[in-house]
Amino acid sequence: MYTRLLQSINRLHPRAWDFIQLMRLEKPIGIYLLLWPTLWALWVAAEGMPSLKNLFIFVSGVILMRAAGCVINDYADRNFDGHVSRTRERPLASGRVTPREALLLFAVLVALSFVLVLFTNSTTLWLSFGGLALAACYPFMKRYTFYPQVVLGAAFSWGMPMAFTAETGGLPPEAWLLYIANLLWTVAYDTYYAMADREDDLKIGVKSTAILFGEADRLIILVLQGLSLLCLLLAGARFDLGLYFHLGLLVAAGCFIWEFWVTRRREPLVCFRAFLHNHWAGLAIFLGIALDYALGA
Repeated sequence: MYTRLLQSINRLHPRAWDFIQLMRLEKPIGIYLLLWPTLWALWVAAEGMPSLKNLFIFVSGVILMRAAGCVINDYADRNFDGHVSRTRERPLASGRVTPREALLLFAVLVALSFVLVLFTNSTTLWLSFGGLALAACYPFMKRYTFYPQVVLGAAFSWGMPMAFTAETGGLPPEAWLLYIANLLWTVAYDTYYAMADREDDLKIGVKSTAILFGEADRLIILVLQGLSLLCLLLAGARFDLGLYFHLGLLVAAGCFIWEFWVTRRREPLVCFRAFLHNHWAGLAIFLGIALDYALGA
């Protein structure tokens, strides 16, 4: 159904597919990786019963801001992507979309996201500016620091405190455990992503945690994933989550162990598969939370 929708949009205008690719809408993995943690926070904040209004706002906001992030990322990397085998055919790198068109699309996506936030409250509105700043500066970090994945983690996690303030009007200290858990997890899976491009990144001088970690990359990823699960365990204790939540964490742990095993030869395509596989870990944790509130005693 999703693919058919994109194909229908493509038929409306000869250049539609260029902009669909620029927003990476044909590759929804980024939406999933941003969506699941946002839903973790929304479900916990609402104790299993988020309002339909907030559910719509945050799901739509995830789609819009992920698209905006992809656009500004490709704008920042437009002079690099052409030198990387996996990205050289992207719309900006190949010249099918101009830098001016990309900036205009970014502005439209951010404006639509801002309209959504206007239907929440003042605290959530002020927090949204922090999320925008992180999303806008992340793509440029790989030029100056080996930790762009940390900035991505901060950006990908920013919807979590916003979910709490939108749903409850406040932000309990325990919510930051969820934020830290997702930040650590994001650094881990995006390092797998960076491992797939490591050789090309070294040639063009782009920095990443995959380059920084070197031969210790997989072990550090596993440690980060373990620390993420520990933070989730602590958060679960604070929010009185029970059996189903812990089963979800167990499934996620199994996903992380599988990723560690299959990437032992560090083959780029396998590292990319490990990155994609994290979607299942995030989904398992969300299902654990949702089932715990729905069925837990």
